[in-house]
Amino acid sequence: MANPAYTPRPMPASVKRNKTMEKILGKDWKVALPFVLPMVIIMVGLIAYPFLHAVSMSTTSLNFLTGETVNVGFRNYEKLLDNSDYLLSMQNTIQFTIWSLTVKFITGMSIALLLNSRLPLRNVITAIMLLPWIVPEIVTALAWKSIYDPIFGGLNPILQTFGIIDQPQGWLSDPNLAMPSVIAVNVWKGIPFYTMLLLAGLKAVDRELLEAAEVDGANVIRRFRHVTLPGMRYVIVVTLLLSFISTFNSFGLIFLMTGGGPGGATRVYSILAWEKAIRSLQFGPGVAIAFSVAPLMMVLIWLLARFMRADDGRASDSYKTTMSDRVMNVFNQIFSYFLEIIFLPFELLLKGTDKLFEFIRSQRKTNQDQPLFKRKQRERMGLISRIIVLIPIILFVIFPLYWVVITSFKTTPQISARENIFVPDPWTTEQYTSLIQDTPFTTWFRNTVIVATVSTAISVILAALAAYALTRLKFRGSGALTNFLLITYLLPATMLFIPLYQTLTDLGLINTYGALIITYPIFLLPFATWVMMGYIKSIPVELEEAALIDGASRLGAFWRITLPLMAPALGAVSLFAFTNAWNEFLFAFVFIQSESLRTLPIGLQSMIVGDILPWGRLMAAATLMAIPVVIIYTFAQRFLVEGLTVGGVKG
Repeated sequence: MANPAYTPRPMPASVKRNKTMEKILGKDWKVALPFVLPMVIIMVGLIAYPFLHAVSMSTTSLNFLTGETVNVGFRNYEKLLDNSDYLLSMQNTIQFTIWSLTVKFITGMSIALLLNSRLPLRNVITAIMLLPWIVPEIVTALAWKSIYDPIFGGLNPILQTFGIIDQPQGWLSDPNLAMPSVIAVNVWKGIPFYTMLLLAGLKAVDRELLEAAEVDGANVIRRFRHVTLPGMRYVIVVTLLLSFISTFNSFGLIFLMTGGGPGGATRVYSILAWEKAIRSLQFGPGVAIAFSVAPLMMVLIWLLARFMRADDGRASDSYKTTMSDRVMNVFNQIFSYFLEIIFLPFELLLKGTDKLFEFIRSQRKTNQDQPLFKRKQRERMGLISRIIVLIPIILFVIFPLYWVVITSFKTTPQISARENIFVPDPWTTEQYTSLIQDTPFTTWFRNTVIVATVSTAISVILAALAAYALTRLKFRGSGALTNFLLITYLLPATMLFIPLYQTLTDLGLINTYGALIITYPIFLLPFATWVMMGYIKSIPVELEEAALIDGASRLGAFWRITLPLMAPALGAVSLFAFTNAWNEFLFAFVFIQSESLRTLPIGLQSMIVGDILPWGRLMAAATLMAIPVVIIYTFAQRFLVEGLTVGGVKG
């Protein structure tokens, strides 16, 4: 008897739905969802929503007569074109940015070239150059404000001793000197960033090309101009774009040193936006000021994202020219012309030096082909010249830190009497005793530890989960989420602090720990995720596949296999996140009003009442605030470099 025809069982509806969802969202979407959902909620809730809300807010204005908020369209933006305060703030911002970038680039490149040559104690000097990056922003501002003080500061006596000035100058109170003074501090703070990135670029330049150029008779200037700089083009562009975004949107350093004064001489657009929105409660006009630079920031972020996400395989599609390619070609041409102008005096000077040496050789009646100096003499002269150049740079880097420490060990009468300016006599700890007993310093310290620790833990945990999903799992939207992370990392905090203030007010979180704990991860998460993604790519995927075959779940494989191998990256991003949370000023300044909740940067700033500056206690507080960070970086420097290097290269 023949069996009846086999009729396959229909696929269950749940299985069919799963298959359909996998086609739409990717095969790993179910597994990826718990990994990325917490980060997506934070990114959407605290960046995307406040940003869109701010766009709407910028078209409103407060009617002070009725107390109602009315829609005014684009009138807030139109008024900016005739607002003298705004125009002056933009002029100040551009001046501050251009001069800071120029000096930082020249200084950073010079230091990088020196560190890339044969130099005794090179590792020690490199560590010294990192100090300005480690020091908290509030400590930097207080240190330099003390140095600039016309009565008690150390700069005037030094310059008078060398005959550079004949009478004390009010560096931060003179409208003509205030801007150059804050630019100098910004340069000091930015030296490590430029030095480290440009030094990495120099190490990547092909040595064979340099040797070939030297054989062809190219002098040192020509080799640097036509071989070294083209080989560093990628690093230079990324460095300048990152620095431009950061410098253009500076707030804390300038605000802490001058408050935007004197007479608006250092009021940049970010300070004006804060004054309008937070101090005057004109949120609409304040947001309009902050968002007036949004088009420029978007272009810069787009260009920078293109470079940081550049695919090496793109070279095979070189016949395709995009708009960004054309923009960068124009930029390269302008940059080349700029370099020709910059290097022309040096080339003329080098030619003049060569002619001088030829004249000396002719007077000595020696062989014209014979070098004027022997090889060992040239090497010795080169080493001496490099040391001579480095000495003032090292003093420039170290002096503010030295000034903070010695001032903290002086008595108040000694500071006022200007006796033994550079060495305490006698050494005393009375400023530290007064700080602990007479101020809420321990409360500020406790608050900072709580906020920095919790926000760091949240950032690292969520970043590790998201980085694993974006690297190992296949789901739709992973590429867009990765790009969104990069854009978020580059988005200036000055464009978000006003809408975030409004959002936190609506949530009832203003003036609470929560205001800082949930907002700090906004800018810590993207960087941490980016670095961890690069590190996970360096871990063999076969290790996880073996664990999955043995029956482990994705989460189990991540927890038992991948996470332990990520220890260097976890340590590096934890250190970076903790340091940034420890030093953060803008959000804490805007979101916290209660003295019992102040963090260290805001607490130190609150010790300044009008024109009264208790320099002894301020310097003692600055020293105690900087010590934990310096200790951590001292013992974890190699750990940090390993984690960031692997993550940065692979990511």
